[in-house]
Amino acid sequence: MADTMGSVESASDAQVDENVPQNPDEVTEENRKSADELKEQANVYFKNEDYQKAIELYSAAIAVNPFVATYYGNRSFAYLRTECFGYALTDASKAISLDKSYIKAYYRRASANMALGKFKLALKDFETVTKVRPNDKDARTKFNECNKITKRLAFEKAIASEDGKSLADSIDIENLQIEPNYDGPLLENGEVTQSFVENLMEAYKNQKKLPKKFVCQILVQAKKLFSQQESLVHIDVPEKSKFTICGDIHGQYYDLLNIFKMNGNPSQENPYLFNGDFVDRGSFSVECIMTLLCYKLLYPTHFFMARGNHESLTMNQMYGFEGEVKSKYSTQLCELFTEVFNWLPLAHCINKKILVMHGGLFSNDDVTLDDIAKTSRNRQPPDSGIMCELLWSDPQPQAGRAPSKRGVGVQFGPDVTKNFLEKNNLSYVVRSHEVKNEGYELMHDDKCITVFSAPNYCDTMGNKGAYITISGDDITPKFTSYDAVPHPNVKPMAYANPFFGLF
Repeated sequence: MADTMGSVESASDAQVDENVPQNPDEVTEENRKSADELKEQANVYFKNEDYQKAIELYSAAIAVNPFVATYYGNRSFAYLRTECFGYALTDASKAISLDKSYIKAYYRRASANMALGKFKLALKDFETVTKVRPNDKDARTKFNECNKITKRLAFEKAIASEDGKSLADSIDIENLQIEPNYDGPLLENGEVTQSFVENLMEAYKNQKKLPKKFVCQILVQAKKLFSQQESLVHIDVPEKSKFTICGDIHGQYYDLLNIFKMNGNPSQENPYLFNGDFVDRGSFSVECIMTLLCYKLLYPTHFFMARGNHESLTMNQMYGFEGEVKSKYSTQLCELFTEVFNWLPLAHCINKKILVMHGGLFSNDDVTLDDIAKTSRNRQPPDSGIMCELLWSDPQPQAGRAPSKRGVGVQFGPDVTKNFLEKNNLSYVVRSHEVKNEGYELMHDDKCITVFSAPNYCDTMGNKGAYITISGDDITPKFTSYDAVPHPNVKPMAYANPFFGLF
């Protein structure tokens, strides 16, 4: 997700040491005592919410004695707290393999699967927990919530239109009514204008709402515009011209306004690319996405938007955007937003030298820019392949590839980046998807750059946000970091699925 809440060690890192015991008989009494002491130290850090240190100590305990289910179960819980759901799954399954009666491990695995939107798998494990612990209210609540979501998805699938007609094609916008006392910005002959966008941003700043009719008009127009583009969009930045790349915004509208205050509003002379994850988590996601879509309509060849992993149905159901849209508008509008998100481009290539995508590179060394351009995208992201990896993958410092800490996509090393750049005659890649202390990070010999534009992410991380500027004649990236600005007293995740209050 946009997001892992800090960088963490791989669930398998502590197990590659050749000194790790290979069978229980090799574990001495001294080893057992030492491992238990490490676990107790880790528990203290966990209680103090220093999950990174807790993970390091649980990993150290596992390295000394890798045959204790609770070590993996505890580390799985710490990974859940840092949103490394892939590692949490691996650890929970390992704990179950060591002790099939260890109920907490089923609970952890179910929680990770739930967070990843794998509701049927989660339901199976929650059911195991509730059968063993029928009086566990927390487990029962999670089981009920998961069951409710599973049934709802099955129902929605059953009643889905079979004629393939989209909501954008069938919605009766003309008959949508605007409140008589509405005094906010107005579309001009149904079109977005510069004055409309400027007035809209001011209205949103004052927590006012755009009428549903205007929202629908903008979404229908945006869908049409995006559907005319390829999955890979080429951008030409002329010599001496500035171009700005922004990372995750995640519903932090007031920080988005601050970017425009610092760097100027988008225009033909001041083009932007926003690299996915416009929504979810932050509780002003509607304001963010509508502002960005308006700029896309106003400057279609000078304002660009890429799809992130949070521009997807499952993420929106879990992390707040669906709840926010339902609260501010209606269930119907959720469907229309999904149709727009399905058409967002997957990547952008600037001056044939910089590839920009939300997540990262691929499990296959043979992927070309042409392969990206030909990737079908009008759908929900699959669990593997080019589209999945563009949205979900992360860089790692070590060479080669590894399973993703997120449970989706891959982790790729400097050699993977180097090979991809050489194969496609590129200078470097820019991606987003992860919180960074300064809002950006350079990896892989400065050839893989992360930019993250949501400062003090979720009001808890304390990170700076950042954006990148380049010019057409000098593609050397220049970084601007900034702090968070105040926002109205609506907490992040205010509209998220109730499940997330249960961790």
